[in-house]
Amino acid sequence: MVEWEPISIDALRARIEQGCARMTPAQLRLWEAIRIEPEKWRQHPYGDQGNGFWAVGLIGRTVVWFNDIEDGFNRSRFAEYGTIEQYWCNHDELELSVQYILNALEHGSDLMRLVWEPARVKP
Repeated sequence: MVEWEPISIDALRARIEQGCARMTPAQLRLWEAIRIEPEKWRQHPYGDQGNGFWAVGLIGRTVVWFNDIEDGFNRSRFAEYGTIEQYWCNHDELELSVQYILNALEHGSDLMRLVWEPARVKP
């Protein structure tokens, strides 16, 4: 069995740079507006072994983060700053995660939002 090790900050920055190099102008403008300095966010139980996952972008109550177990960027909602509530194992590159946000802004719908919203009970 191979022992998993969290991605280093230098390797993460390289992945971000690669993603930026592939972005369209619209994706890059959005990325510049939502990007944050990478910081570790908690995620229980999957993030426990690596002391969390790297958060790299924020928009509203959505965090863009890198899942270094599955080797891809993801988007999750959060209620408390610093805690990723939903675990996803997408293998998305950064520009695809940014494109999903761009689509939601332009078209008003996002599959992540549809999955996350609690069921509404009719009165």
